[in-house]
This record gives sequence, structure tokens and C-alpha cells, in this order.
Amino acid sequence: MNKLAKRAWFAYFLAAAMFVGLIVILVRYAVSAPDWITNYAVGAPDRVRFRNDMVVDRSGTMLMDYTDEKSELADDEAVRAAMIHILGDTQGNIPSYMLNAYAGEMSGYDRLTGIRHVDGSYGKMQLTVSAFAQKAAVNAFGDQKGTIGVYNYKTGEILCMVSFPNYDPHNMPDIADDPDAYDGVYVNRFLHSAYTPGSTFKLVTAAAALAEIDDIKDRTFHCEGSALIGDEVVICNHSHGDIGFNEALCQSCNVAFAHIAQELGAERLSKYADRIGIGSSLSFDGFITKKGNFDLSSATTFEAAWAGVGQYTDQINLCQYMTFVGAIANGGEAALPYLVENVRFGTEIQYQAERKTGGRILDPQVAADLADMMHYNVANNYHVYVGDCFVGAKSGTAERGAGLNPDALFAGFVRSEEYPLAFVVIVEGGGEGSTTCAPIIQQVLDACIVAIDS
Repeated sequence: MNKLAKRAWFAYFLAAAMFVGLIVILVRYAVSAPDWITNYAVGAPDRVRFRNDMVVDRSGTMLMDYTDEKSELADDEAVRAAMIHILGDTQGNIPSYMLNAYAGEMSGYDRLTGIRHVDGSYGKMQLTVSAFAQKAAVNAFGDQKGTIGVYNYKTGEILCMVSFPNYDPHNMPDIADDPDAYDGVYVNRFLHSAYTPGSTFKLVTAAAALAEIDDIKDRTFHCEGSALIGDEVVICNHSHGDIGFNEALCQSCNVAFAHIAQELGAERLSKYADRIGIGSSLSFDGFITKKGNFDLSSATTFEAAWAGVGQYTDQINLCQYMTFVGAIANGGEAALPYLVENVRFGTEIQYQAERKTGGRILDPQVAADLADMMHYNVANNYHVYVGDCFVGAKSGTAERGAGLNPDALFAGFVRSEEYPLAFVVIVEGGGEGSTTCAPIIQQVLDACIVAIDS
């Protein structure tokens, strides 16, 4: 009897293990089957086990066509180059994160019936980007390295997102023969890199000051070109003399903002950096952005002040920072960015984007005051125009170390019911932000307006 009982219990154990295994397989199938069936193996559009799909821009311009035995990318060389960090390249060096994310929807995959082949139907993905704006970015950047992004902060639609350097996937360059020119070419700098923000970070410090220091708008600071903070000296590019808060942001006075950061202290500065999301990632359409950094846990008095100016160990991701600038324009809350507007298989909509928000990150009055300060910058310093629209911006020059030219940054917004756009651009080694970046963003904004109106 004991042997029979042991055998019975062993049989029960095996049956239970098989049942649990079956449940695990069914759950994994329910969750992952579309990825298994339609896997974009190495990420390259030309190297897949199943293809019958098309990708178009916001206006319907073809970006990729693999229907009816075709194998085509956009007709325009600049557009093809601009899209490789979104669609992937034809060599498998740059992954197709987005195409992988919607592979099931693009194939019309059904968990019961599998991949459908109905009346020659195919998958069609419509993106939010404009091919016209993408091309404008390529032309404006030339052979410089960096990245640019423009999005609608009310809806979340990304109209332009280009990383440099890039290349035409139909004419693959010899990257190994020119490593300097193609340094980091396989990285999407807009989504997967983080940069020292320089003076663009003064927007964070200004937001904290507007919220935490009651009389900040009435304060006057004295700048003689340098100031002793703790045991070290903060250097300013100019001797501004007596300067108010508004003018300090416009003239990007390091001395004034170092004193403001010192008064705020590491704890309050860190609170606002966290609230704004500096150290957080965004996730959309198969992409996960790189986290930035703002860590004052072991900072000295000088280092905390230097961080408030946008240096020390500060790092921002350009996509995440763009949403912060959008929130300034939009009363303290902005839509989260996305690239895929919809996916169809045949006539059926498989996916439709919905507006999402990260919640309120700034008090409405703080956002309004900061937007006015950024508009003052444009009116008196930067001269970036979108018709008669209210435009605000802040430039930055980020030091990279001895012997290296600083990075040039520019971040801002257009406050308009028709053109609610936030933008950010960085040119690596570009020097002064307003001088280098403002002409680039002007050309791209002009193209985005055309794309919205068309």
C-alpha cells in the first residue's frame, strides 16, 4: 500500500507540474505570440521572416513600402537618412524598435487564426512625423553632430525627430574608414543619449525659485563676472552689474543663478528636478528613453550651486526635457510624446494613438511666469519667430572639458492654438546655443508649420 500511495502522489505531482507548465505556456502565448510570429529578427527592414506592410508620414508620404513584393524606402535621400533611427537601417545595425512593437498589428495577427492573408490586405502604419520637417532638419544640420526634436505638447505628436550623424541606407558609407565623422551613428541621440544641459537647466532652477522664493521676481543680484560660492569661484561670461531675475535668465547670468541655487539648497533643487522628471525615462512605441541625472547627495555648496547653473554632474535626455518645456507652455502639464498615429490591417484599425499626460509638474502660475520670462528672452535676445505667435526659449552652452568646444543647446516653445509646439536641439561642439541652434530650429519650425497647415 505504501508503494501504491507513493506512486499515486508522484503521479499527482507530475500531473500538477504538467498543468502548471501548460498554464505558463498559454500565458506566454497570450502575451508574446505576436512577437514570436512576426519577429523582426535583427531589426533591419530587409531582414524579416514576414513582410507585407507600409509606413507613411503624417501626410501620407511613403517612408517604407514592402507590399506587393516591393522593397522601397522614401524617394528622397535626405528623408531616408532622417528616418534610419526611427525605422532602422537595411543592414541591421540600427534596430527597428517601433516596427517590432507593432509587428502583430501590422500583420493582422490573430491569436486564434494566426497571420491573415485576406484579399491582398497589408499593414499600414501612419507616423506623426513630417517627411518635409525631417528633410528640413537634415538640411539645416549639415555635417554637424547632435539631435533635434519638435512635438505638439497638447496632443503628444512628434513632428520631427532626427539624430546626427546619419546616412542614406541605400548608399551605406564606409563608417570604419571615417570613425570621427560617424561617431555614435548607430545611436538615436534624441532618445538614447543624455547631455550636460548647460544654461538650459536654468529653467529648472527658475521654476524652483518661482515656487519656493516669495520675492524672487523683485530680487536684484550683483555680478562682477565671478563670485565665491562655498570654497570655489563661479565664473560668468560677462560682468552684468546689478541684474534682476528676469534679466538674469535672459542674459544667462551664472553668478545670479548660482546664488539662487545656493539659496534653494540641494534638497529643494532635487525635489524640482525629480518632479520635472530629469532622472526618469519615457516609454512609447517600442522606445525607452535614457534617464538623465541630477544627484546632489554628496555635493558641496559650490557643486550644488554649479548644478543649478546646469553643470556639475547634470545630465538631461532631450526627449524628456522637451516635454518639460511643453509643460511650461501649457500651464504646467503636457502630453507625453508618441510617434505612431495608427496602424491598420486592410481596412481595420488595429491601433489608434490616444493622448496621455505625465500629470501636472508645475503650478500654473509658475508655468505662466516662466513662459513670460522665456518669451522675454526671444524678444530681446534670440529672435526666433513663428508668425505673430508667442515664442519662448532658453539657450545653453555646456562645457565638455579642457580642449573641447562646448555643446550648443536651445529649448523652447510656440504658444499657439494652431501651432502648440515644443522643441529642443543640441549641436555637439557647437559653441554658443543661440548663435548655432537658433537658425537650425527656425528652419525646422517653418517646415513644421507647413506640415501642420498642409
